[in-house]
Amino acid sequence: MSQKQRDGMNYAPVGEARAVVQPGEFQVAAMHLDHGHIAGMCNGLVEAGATLKWVYDPRPERAAAFAAAYPGVAIARSEAEVFDDPDINLVAAAAVTNERAPLGIRAMQAGKDYFTDKAPLTTLEQLADVRATVAATGRRYWCYFSERLHVEAAILAGYLIDEGRIGRVLQVTGFGPHTLNASSRPDWFFNREQYGGILCDIGSHQIEQFLYYAGVDDAEVVSAHIANHNHPEYPELEDFGEAILRAANGATQYFRVDWFSPDGLDTWGDGRTFILGTDGYIELRKYTDIARGRGNQLFIVDHNGMEQIDANGKTGYPFFGQLILDSLNRTETAMTQDHIFAAARLCVEAQNAAVRLPANPV
Repeated sequence: MSQKQRDGMNYAPVGEARAVVQPGEFQVAAMHLDHGHIAGMCNGLVEAGATLKWVYDPRPERAAAFAAAYPGVAIARSEAEVFDDPDINLVAAAAVTNERAPLGIRAMQAGKDYFTDKAPLTTLEQLADVRATVAATGRRYWCYFSERLHVEAAILAGYLIDEGRIGRVLQVTGFGPHTLNASSRPDWFFNREQYGGILCDIGSHQIEQFLYYAGVDDAEVVSAHIANHNHPEYPELEDFGEAILRAANGATQYFRVDWFSPDGLDTWGDGRTFILGTDGYIELRKYTDIARGRGNQLFIVDHNGMEQIDANGKTGYPFFGQLILDSLNRTETAMTQDHIFAAARLCVEAQNAAVRLPANPV
């Protein structure tokens, strides 16, 4: 088992090149490489035809390592060198979580669209500032919700729902377990103010998927819990979180996220999603099908029967090409801005509403 398989922080799928633009037509800069998801973000953009022109990081060694992995990218000396380049269409970044919104605001004020790792922000005040900047500049603030956008089984599930295979979606249940690998994590990962809390952080994937699969614009947080059950050496870490959400149309969600993947698992997390509809249901086994085979497995049951679909190689990763064309054409096919803002708000509201469970219940 490779370290890459065991570490979700460096999960970076590689897909088939499906360019939607000519070389040089859409130019990108990568900045603030604090989270390994920047590699997945850039892989997807490059495969869709983007030209990766610049990389900037305050730590020169990190920028140099990135440049070595992406031949042809130039190392910028400052943020300003990137922001002042009129050829840059988009800034992609994976900054420390509570620094993502301020960086995005600077990028949009410089006339660039912005593509950030999840979670997109950590406070409602940041959300208000980002909303105001989007309105003032006309630029876009995208987010990399990789657990849907970079998983073919999750993409295929959306297609099947759109085809009406399971009818109207009533409930979505999501499980997002992760492997802690504490020794490989940066200091900010254990600082509550910086990472935003478990429901805001990895819970953002689950909330975004609920909005998407249920086809709803918004929801409310019904209940939420957080805990540090087993890591007293990291007092600000939350190693467990769960929440229930409800949409105006009656669709509901329960999700659980945690840092308790055992060492015997063959990947960094046994991520699963269950989608119940009026005419059937879908189960996604995203990263592994335990003790049976590889991940990207979709199971669907409807009135016509039962089916297992190996989604590997079935869909590719269309989000990235759609994002590029949206940026050039000022359209909203990849993901609407309102959808991103709703997911961002709900993950912060879930975090703010969460009741802390006792670490050692009697």
